[in-house]
Amino acid sequence: MNIHESAEDYLEAILMLKQEKGFARSVDIATRLAVTKPSVSFAMKKLRENDYITMDSDNLINLTEKGEAIASRILERHKIITAYLCSLGVAPEVAREDACKMEHDLSEETYAAMKTKVHSLNQTRAESCPAFRAGECVGDCLSE
Repeated sequence: MNIHESAEDYLEAILMLKQEKGFARSVDIATRLAVTKPSVSFAMKKLRENDYITMDSDNLINLTEKGEAIASRILERHKIITAYLCSLGVAPEVAREDACKMEHDLSEETYAAMKTKVHSLNQTRAESCPAFRAGECVGDCLSE
């Protein structure tokens, strides 16, 4: 799968919106990515042409199987990198911003090592922290 970073960002935003709201619209994508509506329209046209998305009669955007595979991979990388950076003591907001920059270019080897470390930290945390097990750790970005 060879796809540009900006296309990955759009696909990830669509997936996140669908998870949060149940739907994705161009205006919501523009707001999330801080881009103009014409930029979103152009990107959606390209993503449609490459069979990453479809648009229904209400102009709601849906990921194709191919688009969802890419979006899911990028979103997982984003979460793991964010959690790893937080485990180093980086503030959650900074970690999320840095993860956005890193998620596209990080080698598979480095990502796999981060993922292993985050899962190890989660396991340790789950065994020792009742609040973590209950999903009640406020601001904890080690939970997936």
